[in-house]
Amino acid sequence: MKRGHFLGPARLTAVGFVLLILVGTVLLMLPISANVPQWTPFLPALFTATSAVSLTGLVVEDTGTYWTPFGQVVIITLIQLGGLGIMSLASLSGMLLTGRISFKARRTIAAEGRAVAFGGIRRALVLTLVMTLICEAIVAVFIGVRLATEHGVAPGRAAWEGAFHAISAFNNAGFSTYSDSVISFAADGWILLPLAFALIIGGLGYPMLAEFVRRARARLTRWRGGTPRIHRMSMTARMTLGATAFLLLGGTVVFFLSEGSGVLHGMPLGQKLINAFFMSASPRTAGFNAIDYGEAHPLTLMVTDILMFIGGGSAGTAGGIKVTTACVLGAAMISEFLGREDTSIGHRRLPLSTFRQALALTAAGMIVVAVGVATLRIWDPEFTADQVTFEVMSAFATVGLSTGITASLSAPSQLMLCLIMYVGRVGPTTFVAALAARTVSLRYRYPEERPFIG
Repeated sequence: MKRGHFLGPARLTAVGFVLLILVGTVLLMLPISANVPQWTPFLPALFTATSAVSLTGLVVEDTGTYWTPFGQVVIITLIQLGGLGIMSLASLSGMLLTGRISFKARRTIAAEGRAVAFGGIRRALVLTLVMTLICEAIVAVFIGVRLATEHGVAPGRAAWEGAFHAISAFNNAGFSTYSDSVISFAADGWILLPLAFALIIGGLGYPMLAEFVRRARARLTRWRGGTPRIHRMSMTARMTLGATAFLLLGGTVVFFLSEGSGVLHGMPLGQKLINAFFMSASPRTAGFNAIDYGEAHPLTLMVTDILMFIGGGSAGTAGGIKVTTACVLGAAMISEFLGREDTSIGHRRLPLSTFRQALALTAAGMIVVAVGVATLRIWDPEFTADQVTFEVMSAFATVGLSTGITASLSAPSQLMLCLIMYVGRVGPTTFVAALAARTVSLRYRYPEERPFIG
């Protein structure tokens, strides 16, 4: 086997994230990274680095009090690199230095999900970086100014916390410098809404954002008197927008009803709506919590589990199986119920391979979650099924929400969560491709036989 084939795009991506996690672990173990007089133990450093690189947000040590400013810089750097994608970042650096991108680098970026076509790699890389920095800067200014003017935070500290939370939100990481995440800002919509904006935009996916930019540029050209060609919105964009709007609205309604007399009790109507909306946006897959999920209703936990598993848009910072996958499966179910031979969405027929990929990805995700729940229930039987399922689902979908049991889990359970976070970030399909980096094409087909179903 040739070395280039052995280190294919999927394997390079998977190995790259492992190396970044290991580097982050070593840096977080240094005495300068923590407010303790000795080296940080390996497991807390590994768990934090894995959580940061995988854009999850689960923590075993309080980010704001345990880690020093240097440690926090390491964490936010790991988040930014994990969000941009270390392979995309390396290729972008090479492009800036040489003015070109190799074919091998293009394959690597495509395997990571940063672009949908080889012809647009250069533009996708630059657009990824520009949009990331612009969105993070806008949200950082909003939050920083609000902290300084309304919450009495010193200007320098407010600027740092604004930048930290903006990067964490846009990359859907969920890390916060506050011990209670953003619970102390539950009454401040000027904090919650910018965070929700950042995590929604980051979770839509870069292909979706690139299409927005392309259409906006075309309309601007038309406004200036030109005759641009405005292409029809892609199926991916329509599915992502429609599913995102449906999940946000549906989640808001459910959480408003389930927690109106629960954790949201006593809040004014407007504040309840903002917090219900934030509860609907955060599980997909930000990890900020403005309420205590340890006190939430079981229905809230169940719906949050569903939102976390579905996740956000493809080729972005969101985790989960992605909304497009859920749409494909839903369309296939509807077609089967109606007796239609073909599966279609928006007057476009879906190839059978797309449905097979969606089904395989969903099944792989369910297997990972099931194994994780089973192992944690064995190793930590003192926690309820709701708590363990919530924790594992949060790790797989790289969300970071927790009912408060993360730090109390045993060492084997924390290591299992590290593995689940890594798999959730790399993606079940990419992870499988990294293990078997080629597709086997048989030169024969077996006779067909239909089994009983149901």
